[in-house]
Amino acid sequence: MWTSQVYYRVHERPSRCSPGVVFFLTCPGSSGIVRMPVAPREDVRMNRRWVARLLFALGAGLLLAWLPYLLTQGVGPASVDLSGRLGLSAGVRASTFAILFAAGVLTSLTPCVYPLIPITVGVFGARSREHRARSAALSGVYVGGIAVTYSALGIFAALSGRAFGSALSSPWVVAVLAVFLLILAASMFGAFEMTLPASLEAKLSVVRGAGFAHAFAMGLVAGVIAAPCTGPVLAGVLTFVATSRSAALGFWMLFSYALGMGLLFFVLGTTSLKLPRSGAWMETVKTVLGVALVAAAIGLLLPLLPKPGTIPVSPRTIMWIAAALAFGAVLAGALHLSFHGDAREKAFKGAALVALLAAIGLRLGWLGKPHMAEIAWIRDERTALQMAQATGKPLLVDFFADWCAACKELDESTFSDPAVRQTVVDRFVPLKVDATEETEEVSRLEEKYGVPGLPTVLMMACNEPKPVESQCAVPQSGPGRISGYVPPAEMIERMRSVE
Repeated sequence: MWTSQVYYRVHERPSRCSPGVVFFLTCPGSSGIVRMPVAPREDVRMNRRWVARLLFALGAGLLLAWLPYLLTQGVGPASVDLSGRLGLSAGVRASTFAILFAAGVLTSLTPCVYPLIPITVGVFGARSREHRARSAALSGVYVGGIAVTYSALGIFAALSGRAFGSALSSPWVVAVLAVFLLILAASMFGAFEMTLPASLEAKLSVVRGAGFAHAFAMGLVAGVIAAPCTGPVLAGVLTFVATSRSAALGFWMLFSYALGMGLLFFVLGTTSLKLPRSGAWMETVKTVLGVALVAAAIGLLLPLLPKPGTIPVSPRTIMWIAAALAFGAVLAGALHLSFHGDAREKAFKGAALVALLAAIGLRLGWLGKPHMAEIAWIRDERTALQMAQATGKPLLVDFFADWCAACKELDESTFSDPAVRQTVVDRFVPLKVDATEETEEVSRLEEKYGVPGLPTVLMMACNEPKPVESQCAVPQSGPGRISGYVPPAEMIERMRSVE
């Protein structure tokens, strides 16, 4: 028995022939042909594409449902606390660096970086079969150069936190950054291409064997080459680092991101593996990055726009509506269709992208806050101090900002919990400090209460006899100081421990 590929026609007389497999059986004294058609290859490819699209849609829905939770689990009190080991003052979870490492890997799959990986590895002389140890060392030195660039950027953002925050509070600076991110997003969606000049690529392709010094130097400038694709991650990380004003935190966060970005360089430089060619999957990666860029631009502009109203549904209902909308948008082709296709495909992709961005906006509160019972927060510190001293209740201070994802999750998931809300009303005088804009009053309060970053929640006794200058005993550690998100149960436990 042997096989061969031919074309067959079925009885329904289709409009075109489809490829199939024909089995030829030869018997003594007679001959016969038995045709056993199989599913056309194009149908198989189509089924695989729809299965992949369905899986992406499920992943997008689940990711969007849990996105605020994931964003708030990076920094805050936790059982796995790395702050002591890394020289940090605030509690930092291992997931902080895992998320940033994954973001770095995703950045390496973008068009700014991915096509240059094999060229770059060849430039500094890695992938030598005879000298695996040297190849590994060269690859490690190159990744080290990337890490130095980004770590230095993190330290600079932390040390210039006040200036960085002041710059971001300027409407003109924010508008320019938002327009820049939207231009980059248009590039990701295919409006134009961002590549290195052809002359520079030609030079890189012929220069080889430069050694360790050249590998390190190329790593230093790799961050600049990848700048158009690092915008969403760097904008968020640098803003957070600037508000925390912790040089150690800035170093480790950007160091983790750089290691993720250099992972493929190291793997390809030390092994004989080959990267898959750019194809339809690259368009999906570009679309994901484009959506992230648009989201980052909208996030920058939100503080400058009028605050939206209240949506008359619960936070959980909004979560599931946003997840369902994201599922439908991705299934309709938000990530897989291309703007390079015909008019129908472009229209479908455009509508699906709008729906996906609407789902993100709904989940992150761009379109309005969910309806929930709120604590009657006091907004003036002097009034809160007078009430705390008059009633003998401890003072609870919540430092927040509109751009802080963990702050929003703390409000929507923790302070909206009935048990937490009742405990605050019964036991505390609640004070809320809005640090969205870095004013002189906000800076004074942050310095007075030792606020390293946002969100920060302080619980302190103000019933001491004859308090000095009407000040409470500010906790420096322990259950009375919270840096980051905590769930309702932990918040109640901490509040009950404060007398």
